[in-house]
Amino acid sequence: MPGAPGTSPRVRTAGGRQAVVGSPYGNRGSGGGKAGPVVTWKPADGTSARAHAGHEGTARERAGRSGASRRQSAREPAARTYARALPVVPVRARGLTIEAADGRRYLDCVSGAGALALGHNHPVVLEAIRTVLDSGAPLHVMDLTTPVEDAFVGELLRTLPPGLADRARVRFCGPTGTDPVATAAALVRAATGRTRVITGADVHEPDFDDGEPGQAPPAGLLLEPVRSDAGVLPAPDALVRRLRVRATERAVPLILDETETGVGRTGAYWAFEHSGVTPDVLILAKAIGGSLPLAVVVHRDDLDDPNRPGGPAAGAFRGNQLALAAGAATLAHVREHRLAEHAAALGGRMLTGLRDLAKEFACVGDVRGRGLMAGLELVAPDGAPDSPAHGPRSGAARSGAVRSGAVRFGAAAELAAAVRRECLRRGLIVDVTGPHANVVRLLPPLIVTQGQMSAVLDRLADAVRAVDRDRPGGAAPLRGARAPR
Repeated sequence: MPGAPGTSPRVRTAGGRQAVVGSPYGNRGSGGGKAGPVVTWKPADGTSARAHAGHEGTARERAGRSGASRRQSAREPAARTYARALPVVPVRARGLTIEAADGRRYLDCVSGAGALALGHNHPVVLEAIRTVLDSGAPLHVMDLTTPVEDAFVGELLRTLPPGLADRARVRFCGPTGTDPVATAAALVRAATGRTRVITGADVHEPDFDDGEPGQAPPAGLLLEPVRSDAGVLPAPDALVRRLRVRATERAVPLILDETETGVGRTGAYWAFEHSGVTPDVLILAKAIGGSLPLAVVVHRDDLDDPNRPGGPAAGAFRGNQLALAAGAATLAHVREHRLAEHAAALGGRMLTGLRDLAKEFACVGDVRGRGLMAGLELVAPDGAPDSPAHGPRSGAARSGAVRSGAVRFGAAAELAAAVRRECLRRGLIVDVTGPHANVVRLLPPLIVTQGQMSAVLDRLADAVRAVDRDRPGGAAPLRGARAPR
């Protein structure tokens, strides 16, 4: 497996600090792999990196909220959620590492919400972009045929199973996450003459009539293999297979949304491969652009009729040559270096480490995920101070995955936010998601190394330990039986 770019065994000095190799949080071994080292910071005077992280977490973060950060606050609305939660001004990045304007370095486990399959500024992505820039080719041509587009489509089809690739049509659309979903919905509506598109969240059992006798089948069934924004909820493979059968029986196109799960993220090149099904329509975005905006819909050829009115409209920015080049390079690199298998192995280690946290800390209610996509659900045990609740209990609480006792998800959201802050103080960037904002999400890039994974788990454990210790009432003992994970 390739090591992560941007790491170096050399010791460098800058700004009175010394760059050192290895994780300051336990310095666990790399497990015998060829992983590159993790570069972190410690003071030149020899103060422990753990103590220094806590000290710098206040002084340096205050220093970082200057200049551009202040101007952003004045010029942009409150919708800039990441900037408010993660007060970092990045100036350089490579692989898993981001360097901020104040000199601090962070391990990035957000990865552009999954858009950075190969991490920041991977050499193969930069080379692909430079090649297009140096060629003098037009950068924007709508969807006119170009050598760059042809190469991207060829590489994409090479990654798909024969049952889809042999009959596939690749439809470019606007580059946001919502554009391909709208395109897929319009496509199946035009193909079936029906209007209703149901989602996996609506279907607990495969009832395509939605409980209403005489109602026509839906135009399409839309599933996410892992509902990432809902709190990292993988769809059971058996359910996906049942829904595939029912969709075929009712002539309902099956749409799989792999906006976040595609390109090796879950331990298979495409997440639908875990269940063995083949979709009729496949939604792709984020990672397929190699860090640049790109989205496509792949669908069966019989769903496309150019003479049929009412088909999906296309966007103006569907022919971005730089994104196509970066995407083709990313697709090929993941395939050639078997990074999906690497994600399965490192993801298994990540989930094991997170489950160890669940055994140790009462505030961790559930751990779930697949490959390098994981969620750590925080809960507020009995005895926590009252806090506003944010709706009903989550799926983990309903299924008994948390220990017995009352659970308040307003307090749990505060715990998750506190864990994110403590992670940031220790040089780790994580996300918070879920309908109750109480799930800490980790999306490290596919090139994460053994050593970097050790650092991620060590820093996260230290952050959870600090939050569990400092909350009112102190660490709560584990009570009751925990359901199997």
